[in-house]
Amino acid sequence: MHTIKTYNKIAASGLEILAGKGYTVDENAADAQGIILRSHKLQPEEITTSVLGIARAGAGYNNVPVDHCSEHGIVVFNTPGANANGVKELVIAGMLLSSRQVYPALAWAQSIKDQGEDVPKMIEKEKSRFAGPEIAGKTLGIIGLGAIGVLVANSAIALGMRVIGYDPFLSVESAWGMSAAVEKATNPDQVYQQADYLTIHVPQNDKTKGMINAEVLAKMKDDARILNFARGGLVDNAAVLAALDAGTLGAYVTDFPDASLLGRDDVIAIPHLGASTPESEENCAIMAANQLDEFLTRGNIINSVNFPACSMPMTTGFRLTVSNRNVPKMVGQITTVLADAGINIEDMMNRHRDELAYNIIDVDGPVSDSVVTSLQAIDGVIAVRVISS
Repeated sequence: MHTIKTYNKIAASGLEILAGKGYTVDENAADAQGIILRSHKLQPEEITTSVLGIARAGAGYNNVPVDHCSEHGIVVFNTPGANANGVKELVIAGMLLSSRQVYPALAWAQSIKDQGEDVPKMIEKEKSRFAGPEIAGKTLGIIGLGAIGVLVANSAIALGMRVIGYDPFLSVESAWGMSAAVEKATNPDQVYQQADYLTIHVPQNDKTKGMINAEVLAKMKDDARILNFARGGLVDNAAVLAALDAGTLGAYVTDFPDASLLGRDDVIAIPHLGASTPESEENCAIMAANQLDEFLTRGNIINSVNFPACSMPMTTGFRLTVSNRNVPKMVGQITTVLADAGINIEDMMNRHRDELAYNIIDVDGPVSDSVVTSLQAIDGVIAVRVISS
């Protein structure tokens, strides 16, 4: 059976699933077929040639060398939605904290602990310093309406807010789950210009890094508050600090602070607690374990960040999976090799994603090593696996 190497502390509920199916789970495994990790920054040299799949128990995956994995046919999974409720709750808390000035008020209250009987009088006298607006009736702008963004939108509607969101890649699943009261923006500027509170829920990549910059901040209301529970690099911290200093931004709430953001009342710096709930950790571990098991035992791909979704029931006891460059005539070359070997295809699925493609092929009998070698010799083929039930 397969061996799984772990990094970080993975919730037992996920590891128990793998152990119950006969996997060996070992944090010191030298030749594992799968890896499960959370925040560990995985280096290419830590990925042995035996590794077939890597599951990140969380939504973000910038700690995994995805490009390296793609080059070697290693499928990388994440667990979108598994921690969505935990993050959603903290986003709502962040809005309330920034709006009602709870953080500076708490700090000030602690500072007068030695004032004895004068404390109640001082609190009544100074409470007006920390007055802040209610969120009901205000506009929440959301960039990114995936699993977390939809939950935030629905909760904000329930709290009496107006919500406007933008997501050019809105999925059918997200659309079905989103309140009909959420207004759909046709471009991000509509969100920036109207938001009293702005929350971002997009992955960090070359296109989104630094997306909240000086140009965007100039379009926003002077007292707007920005919430970042997605990834630190999405926001240009220098631009945010300049806007705070100029009084053109009300507050910044982030789950990814760096040193430049600390020590300010107008920045609420949270130490990456978005998914730090026992429920989120268990959900992520369970989803990661199930996805890795489905891939290693049946070759099915669910929630990959580099390869296309590709899944079908096994119709025979013999299955081939082929990863390849997404170039013309690949399917024809693959099927020709099988036909020349007298192997009949019972069922087949081909899917592609950007530059990569993936094939699941159920055949009517065993596949020899020589057939595998012939498939691997096709220009553009990255990896070939034989799976038997």
